[in-house]
Amino acid sequence: MDKMKLTTALLALLLTFVLIACEEKSDSKKNADNGAKIVRVATQPGVYAANILLAKVNGYLEDELKNLGVSVRWDSFASGPPLNEAFAAGEEDIGLVGDVPLLVAKASGQKTLAFAKNSSGEKTVALTVKAGSAITDLAQLKGKKVAFVKGSYGHHFLGLLLNQAGLTFGDIEQINLPNADIGNAVGSGQADAGVIWEPGLSSNLKNGVVKKVIDGTGIKSNNVFFFTTESFAKNNPEILKAYLRTLEKANKFIKDDPHKAAELLQGEISLPIETLAELLKLYNYSPYISDADIAELKAVEQFNRTQKFSETEVDVDKFVDRSFLESAGITK
Repeated sequence: MDKMKLTTALLALLLTFVLIACEEKSDSKKNADNGAKIVRVATQPGVYAANILLAKVNGYLEDELKNLGVSVRWDSFASGPPLNEAFAAGEEDIGLVGDVPLLVAKASGQKTLAFAKNSSGEKTVALTVKAGSAITDLAQLKGKKVAFVKGSYGHHFLGLLLNQAGLTFGDIEQINLPNADIGNAVGSGQADAGVIWEPGLSSNLKNGVVKKVIDGTGIKSNNVFFFTTESFAKNNPEILKAYLRTLEKANKFIKDDPHKAAELLQGEISLPIETLAELLKLYNYSPYISDADIAELKAVEQFNRTQKFSETEVDVDKFVDRSFLESAGITK
């Protein structure tokens, strides 16, 4: 009987050790998942993302997170859709995307929030036509073939232009193309007009392939935002504040010396140094989200539902959380 009791006690003790080990393993995984030990940052190789890419190159984020015992994993995505898919699969903690897909993802049920602006630049997007084209007025787009990236901020920009001319998307022949292909489509006559953003815009204008009809000045800010999951934001406010400090540092570096920044970014953005340095000057890389940015996001949210990109309404005031900016001392 004593032997049986001893055996039972040993089994119970063994089970306790097993449970503790499993619990520790679970806690370790939980820490990794919510970013307590590692933060997974999704980037894109575009000029609009130059601030976070410069922070990556210069090790700003690693330096900021060192005292928190947090490491960084950098992942690069060619465009917004695959980046959004990675977020939906729970594989990323912080990412960046344009205003239209940002809100589409939220409306689809993703538990995300926007906490900072990546960049903006009114002159970085424009409606273009072939050099020598007779189109000089927005009203002349009626019945014409217009190329743009569907579901992008370029799509929204075109919607605003059509509205100014008293037109709708039903008044034009829509051609959905990648941004990199639109200049050639317009220049070859495949499309009568096209909405292009940087860096394709400057290169096509410089080569004389297209000419600019109108850019986003006073019409659209061309905002790109940083977003994260609600759970990550709740569990890791210090990481987000550290992230914002790195953005401020990178923003200052770019403003003070765009040429040096362009040199450092050569491994991240495949453009000649002089070209990249000039493009950097077209963007505002401040992470601050203004009231005007909120108002523009609300207009984009309504546009998304009008275009049937989403059916669920997004409460922009709740979706955008500026408390982390305030905590980091970023007020403008």
